[in-house]
Amino acid sequence: MKFVDDYLAAVEEGRRDDAARHLAPDAELVFPGGKRYRSLDELAAASTGRYRSVGKHRDRYETGEDGTLVYSIGRLFGENNHGVRFDHVRYVDRFRLRDGLIVEQWVWNDLAETGVLDARTTDDLAPEWRP
Repeated sequence: MKFVDDYLAAVEEGRRDDAARHLAPDAELVFPGGKRYRSLDELAAASTGRYRSVGKHRDRYETGEDGTLVYSIGRLFGENNHGVRFDHVRYVDRFRLRDGLIVEQWVWNDLAETGVLDARTTDDLAPEWRP
C-alpha cells in the first residue's frame, strides 16, 4: 500500500518522473468516461482545463489476498477553473500490480455528478462539497 500511496503523492505533487517510476512500461490508466491513457504526460495533457488543482484525502486502502490488487478509497478536494474550492467528493482508484509495478489504474469519482467543476461561486456548491 505504501507503494501506491507514494505513487499517488507523486502524481498529486506534480512529480511526474517519480510517479512514472511506479508504472510498468505497458501501464494503462483508465479514468471516468472510459478515457484511457498510456502515460502520465498523456493524462496531464488531457486534464488541462478540467480544473486548476485536485488532490486526494486517501482515507483507506484495501488489498486483495495476493497483493496484486490495491484499492485507494477516499475523497477529492481541489479548485475548479472558476476558482471555487471543493472537498469531500468520493473516489475509488483500483490498481493492478505486476512485478512490483502498476500495470493498471482504474479511477472512479463523482466530480461530474456533484457539479463542482461547473460551480462559479461557493454558493453554487451543495453544502456537502464545500471545504
